[in-house]
Amino acid sequence: MSLVAAISFQDIFKSNFLENISSVSIIDMVIGIILAFGIGVLIFFIYKKTYAGVMYSESFGVSLIAMTMITTVVIMAVTSNVVLSLGMVGALSIVRFRTAIKEPVDIAFLFWSIAVGIVLAAGMIPLAVFGSVMIAIVLLIFCNKKTHAYPYIMVVRCTNKKAEDGVKKFLDNQVEKCVLKSKTVTKGMIEVNYEIRLKEDNTDFVNQVANMNQVESAVMVSYNGDYMS
Repeated sequence: MSLVAAISFQDIFKSNFLENISSVSIIDMVIGIILAFGIGVLIFFIYKKTYAGVMYSESFGVSLIAMTMITTVVIMAVTSNVVLSLGMVGALSIVRFRTAIKEPVDIAFLFWSIAVGIVLAAGMIPLAVFGSVMIAIVLLIFCNKKTHAYPYIMVVRCTNKKAEDGVKKFLDNQVEKCVLKSKTVTKGMIEVNYEIRLKEDNTDFVNQVANMNQVESAVMVSYNGDYMS
């Protein structure tokens, strides 16, 4: 009985905590964290530059930097200790995120931050740097399209069928594409919604539509399939 107690007492104080201090070298930690911060800042600026949502969130952009650095630190710890990696998997499995992702492209930025942290911690620095530069170029090219390339919704309220036909004919000549999306008819009023694509960054035709005879109002809003602004 005393032998068991002695072994248990020894096991309590027998810890590899101090031995794990040198499992990751100081140079590796410094290089990894600095590179994670640098690439995280790049991801932050690309996100800010390409954001096209309704309301820009500064906190989400900063969280991309933090996520890159945190992932690097976690993966460094996991790769240095197999036992720790198993415990880390169990600990992270209980984490649940409740914040909804409003923009689909935000998911790409989240995976970008996590992937860079993993690759950096694995020591694949050229892959992390080159891959991040290529991803940044692709996002800048495809996310910064000209504004007139985006679809718009044109809401026109007029009093009769003749005015409606006149508006449709006018829009066909002024915009690149004009498609009827919906039509609401009440006594003395017709409301039509058109999906339009502009030829150029010029919206003076909206004023002309509003000034047409028998037209009560004309409203144009940008539309991306998920929201209107």
